[in-house]
Amino acid sequence: MMKSAEIRDAFLKYFAEQGHEVVNSSSLVPGNDPTLLFTNAGMVQFKDVFLGAEKRPYSRATSSQRCVRAGGKHNDLENVGYTARHHTFFEMLGNFSFGDYFKRDAIRFGWEFLTKVLGLPAERLWVTVHISDDEAADIWLKEVGVSADRFSRLDEDNFWQMGDTGPCGPSSEIFYDHGADVPGGPPGSENDDLDRYIEIWNLVFMQFERQSNGELVPLPRPSVDTGMGLERIAAVMQGVHSNYEIDLFQALLRAAATATGTSDLENKSLRVIADHIRSCSFLVCDGVLPSNEGRGYVLRRIMRRAIRHGHKLGQTNSFFHTLVAALVEQMGDAYPELRQHQAQIEKVLLTEEQQFAKTLDKGMAILEDSLAGLDGSVIPGETVFTLYDTYGFPVDLTNDIARERSLTLDLDGYESLMEAQKARARASGSFKMDYTANLSLEGTTEFLGYTHLEESGKVQALFKDGEKVSQLNEGDEGVIVLSRTPFYGESGGQAGDTGYISTVAGKFEVRDCQKSGSNHLHIGVMLSGSIAEQNEVTACVDQSVRAATALNHSATHLLHAALRKVLGDHVTQKGSLVDSQRLRFDFSHFEAVKPAELKQIERIVNGEIRRNTVVTTELCDMDTAKERGAMMLFGEKYGDEVRVLSMGEGFSVELCGGTHVSRTGDIGLMRIISEGGIASGVRRIEAVTGEHALVAVESQAELLSTVAGALKSGAESLPEKLEQLLARNKMLEKELAAANSKLAAASADEWLGEAQEIEGLKLLVKSLEGVDAKSLLSTLDQLKNKLGSCAIILASVNEGKIALAAGVSADSTKRLRAGDLLKYVATQVGGKGGGRPDMAQGAGSDVAALPGALASVPAWVQDQLS
Repeated sequence: MMKSAEIRDAFLKYFAEQGHEVVNSSSLVPGNDPTLLFTNAGMVQFKDVFLGAEKRPYSRATSSQRCVRAGGKHNDLENVGYTARHHTFFEMLGNFSFGDYFKRDAIRFGWEFLTKVLGLPAERLWVTVHISDDEAADIWLKEVGVSADRFSRLDEDNFWQMGDTGPCGPSSEIFYDHGADVPGGPPGSENDDLDRYIEIWNLVFMQFERQSNGELVPLPRPSVDTGMGLERIAAVMQGVHSNYEIDLFQALLRAAATATGTSDLENKSLRVIADHIRSCSFLVCDGVLPSNEGRGYVLRRIMRRAIRHGHKLGQTNSFFHTLVAALVEQMGDAYPELRQHQAQIEKVLLTEEQQFAKTLDKGMAILEDSLAGLDGSVIPGETVFTLYDTYGFPVDLTNDIARERSLTLDLDGYESLMEAQKARARASGSFKMDYTANLSLEGTTEFLGYTHLEESGKVQALFKDGEKVSQLNEGDEGVIVLSRTPFYGESGGQAGDTGYISTVAGKFEVRDCQKSGSNHLHIGVMLSGSIAEQNEVTACVDQSVRAATALNHSATHLLHAALRKVLGDHVTQKGSLVDSQRLRFDFSHFEAVKPAELKQIERIVNGEIRRNTVVTTELCDMDTAKERGAMMLFGEKYGDEVRVLSMGEGFSVELCGGTHVSRTGDIGLMRIISEGGIASGVRRIEAVTGEHALVAVESQAELLSTVAGALKSGAESLPEKLEQLLARNKMLEKELAAANSKLAAASADEWLGEAQEIEGLKLLVKSLEGVDAKSLLSTLDQLKNKLGSCAIILASVNEGKIALAAGVSADSTKRLRAGDLLKYVATQVGGKGGGRPDMAQGAGSDVAALPGALASVPAWVQDQLS
């Protein structure tokens, strides 16, 4: 039996022998590609090469690429564990030609590897081509000798395209026939979606460029992109029908069974766990951390689905993180970075497990309560939304539970509530015009800004409102593309330069500079006159802004190194923003940085600044950069030649294309302004340097002096004085709360007469003054005991916030639920809440809407009881 690792090695070895460069798997986070959530195919890292925007020193390549399909367009998450071949994570074996060989060699390579290297019998293989591709058909039938009885011409299934426009072409697929004892028909037949014939290899021939009008124009250098799923071909080679039966998964299934105390290796929950430990571990390895948005949210969804399946098997303790070791044992040799980051991965998974455990039981109770009163087989969209919004239950997880109970979700209702929430978020946000969207650009801008702040160049293109124009006139907002520029285009977290582009006939203010492929886009407005295509211009960067930006950018490198020195090597950069005013640095860490640690970090950075060492840059290849110990940043895409920036005689060594100071002493001073969490496991430090740091120190000293004067104390006595004031304030707050509670209790009997009877139920709606949430619940209990069969909703406003409490007597909860009553009021005052059928509490923020919301309760209750 050929093991999965042996198949991977044989594939890469075969194509290396055919002159292919063996290229390491790229990150699951596509470098500088906002169109993709994750790397989902082997060709992703070569996308710019295929498009002609990037050149490599080789024209043919091969790789084993780690891929994830669990979000966006390519989302297999719901099927994972329930089918034989769906995974969130998989490995794609591929060989690629960039204008080198084409159909004949691609077909020959594929057939030779399958039949000679792997030894698969030709009579078990079935080939398909596109209906229009006579060339590929002739190669298969006449040259390779594939039987016409095992050959199909298909239409849409055999045509690939990158998008609505751009590179595209026919494809040829190779299927493996598992035999007549397995149900299913050959490709193109009525039953081709069953398990007998399984696609194992896809050869894409990038032959055309599709124009916006649909026309197919032949490419000058046709290319090849192929892919073969390692898990699928391993199943074939190991004589099994399910990917979960291959050696790699069997080891993970056994580990998952041990971790959950389960003996049934066929259990679908074990399949979910075994699949998900792969995607979660590799995503964390590539720098993704659980969060509530983007890639981090997809990771959280996958993790929580796996954890819930563990709970379903009876494992209520943290277990998921213990499976990382089994995965490293299976895949650590092929992916050394997995072994290198094992401890970090385990820590991230454990932290998320512990966090989810706190909400899982609460969320399940809410769901069970909803299901108990469910009328029909559809879980309401409001329940699905509440589980997601309040308890962090991804929809996939709720859907999993629903499927197990033969129920479905009201996804339309859920989407409606989600869209309303997004609309509120959009309304509170701010946006700026994107002047660079959809620009069609050719050529290259030569960047000279490392050594010059003023340069001459020629206008290559002009754009206004996204459309190409021949001239920009006074008052026009637009984009100028130059042949040469000293302007730094925003990248690597560093803001783009500002300044001016001038001719004798006009002056253009550059307000931002962005990069698009190999071009620099100078974005701004014509201040006077005009500038036309092919004009010779002078481009001048604002020197003061560039210098201040350089201080902050260099300081981020020192800060990064200091963080790792103080907090540990697990610290890696998760994002940065550097401009002339400040620096913002995001990094991985699982707790707040202690004040003493922040002080130490700041002291280390300023120590390196005072050492005033030379800042050096070196252009070299990636292997040399790694030998130098250069840090490589998450989410960045690096070419074959990289720029290594060294500071402090080896204190900081990173790959960076930004602009920097000449010596560390140029920074002057760095002052940390704030530190805080922005996502699970991600912290953010904001700091200032140079003149801004001096201003910050002066402002803090002035503030300290003002506070000391107000408290009639010396600066050295402020901590003691402040502690006394806080203690006094806390005591007064307790006394006030106790007084309000006593007042409410004393008034409770007076309010009984305000209850109105509706359908045999006494309803009391009351707004109290200055009562805290705890006292509100106490008063609610007193009123319930005295009213009998009743429903009560109480509200109180404190410091602009609304506290809500609802109660329904035990004998009336089948007619009316306290949670429903509370939600009815809470949604009208911009809040939310929940609880048991007999008691619920919540909060709101729209004080002005409270009277109307309370006034509408009787009619709503009447409607509910009718």
